[in-house]
Amino acid sequence: MKKGWIKKWYAVVVFAGMMLPGGAWSAEKILIAMSNWIGYAPLYLAQEKGFYKAKGIDVEVKIIEKVADRRAALAAGHIQGMCTTADAHVITAANDIPIKMVLALDESYGGDGIVAVESIKTIQDLKGKNVAGHKGGATLFWINYVLTQNNMKLSDINMIDMTAGDAASAFVAGKVDAAITWEPHLSRAAREGKGHILLDSKKTPGVIVDALAFRPDFIEKNRDAVKKIVEAWFEALEYHKKNPEEANAIMAKFTKDTPELYKQHIEGVRFYGPQENKAYFGTPDKPGELYRVVERALDLWMETKQIPKRVDPKSIIDGSFIP
Repeated sequence: MKKGWIKKWYAVVVFAGMMLPGGAWSAEKILIAMSNWIGYAPLYLAQEKGFYKAKGIDVEVKIIEKVADRRAALAAGHIQGMCTTADAHVITAANDIPIKMVLALDESYGGDGIVAVESIKTIQDLKGKNVAGHKGGATLFWINYVLTQNNMKLSDINMIDMTAGDAASAFVAGKVDAAITWEPHLSRAAREGKGHILLDSKKTPGVIVDALAFRPDFIEKNRDAVKKIVEAWFEALEYHKKNPEEANAIMAKFTKDTPELYKQHIEGVRFYGPQENKAYFGTPDKPGELYRVVERALDLWMETKQIPKRVDPKSIIDGSFIP
């Protein structure tokens, strides 16, 4: 009799838990896809420290390295959200895969840059030179911005399409005059190639920023869950500040680094907390830098034929979850 009573009591408790709004039993798994870039590591920290579960949501960080594969997974409904740079989210939306950015995660703050031979002293000196770098995504977006700020165009340089690692290696081997790459390749190329860092992303704040975005239909049905994910991100940042050694050790597992290397690498990024997000998103009346980044991305991707049409920046930005 006692065992039967316990089973009945347990069933009632389980059912009650399932009916609680926002309760752990009512949550469906939310998959967020990303690469193992250092700037996304706090989302993993929140998972490992149980910050999502404590809020009654089941969130799993899913590694999908290629942005194109993340887009495909989002379009197929296999994931609910994804992380990538703001300019890449523009490509997603313009190719009829609905998405809305809800949170700015991190900014490249010296992590990306241009390494060049000693004779190249200014950006203008790159004119006519062989420059290695990826002809797509954030690399192309950033170098286009840098050139534009210096009254130059992409056609002014001979850009050779290579991955970040290959671009750095080509520079070290003396095959190119300059390379656009990111850490740890950037410092290695400057050191081993006997060159210098001509410019890094500290000089271009707000241009290379990663953002978390979700499918609009998911947001509409799960606003409370999205709000809690945003809160968990800020909680993870606070935890990292107060417990740097433990947090670095956890996040190093995500990036497949040692804690020591992870600590070095995050010097090239700046995580976005509530204040940075407020400034970056702005308001409907006073749009922040994110809107200008989206407009610049639309201009470049239309010019390079990476998107078939323009989209309204307001249709892919939702700052309502920023406290």
